[in-house]
Amino acid sequence: MRYKPQSFFVEESQLEGVKQFNTDNTPIYVASENVMKNITGYSLTGGVLSAMHRKCPLTPTKLIETCNKIVVLDDVENPTNVGAIFRSATALGAEAVLLTEGCADPLYRRAARVSMGTVFQLEWTYINRSDIHQLKESGFALMALSLTDHAKSLSDLKLTSNKRVVVLGNEDHGISPEVLNTCDMSVIIPMSNGVDSLNVASASAVAFWEIFEKV
Repeated sequence: MRYKPQSFFVEESQLEGVKQFNTDNTPIYVASENVMKNITGYSLTGGVLSAMHRKCPLTPTKLIETCNKIVVLDDVENPTNVGAIFRSATALGAEAVLLTEGCADPLYRRAARVSMGTVFQLEWTYINRSDIHQLKESGFALMALSLTDHAKSLSDLKLTSNKRVVVLGNEDHGISPEVLNTCDMSVIIPMSNGVDSLNVASASAVAFWEIFEKV
């Protein structure tokens, strides 16, 4: 397994089901539904919890060398947004996510849940802003989703390179100038009715579809 379980904590009704796939004889602890709710502090446990060992992440250099479709998150702070972005990225062709240090932890409970578990499926690691230039030097086209004066509409975007990066920024102030200046272009989603932008998680799904799947 990519994330090896250390132990399972399950409701009595779920015990037999967990035993069926517990081939490594990982310890299983059993409790009633009420006990689980009291220990965890919330009701929606699904009847099965697990403590997992974090796997050792690949280095940014390794992901840059082995992937063609990468997402960069620049200080996306809300774990709900991070989880939703991971779900869209996995579904729409991304191969890896690189996060700056100001981002919410993808393995935070809320992020993992909103992602529908894709934070355990998609490769990701942290990268320093000062190292994002490595993507450009490796032949990637870096597209920043940003409301700049010279931004191109996604509907007009034409790409020739198969090595593509979508850069998404902070919910408040957007992409940092340091990262934005590294990008090849800014792109926007055409809007109607006086709305200038979408939530970063919603916008990410549109951008991934246009850049990773359609273009």
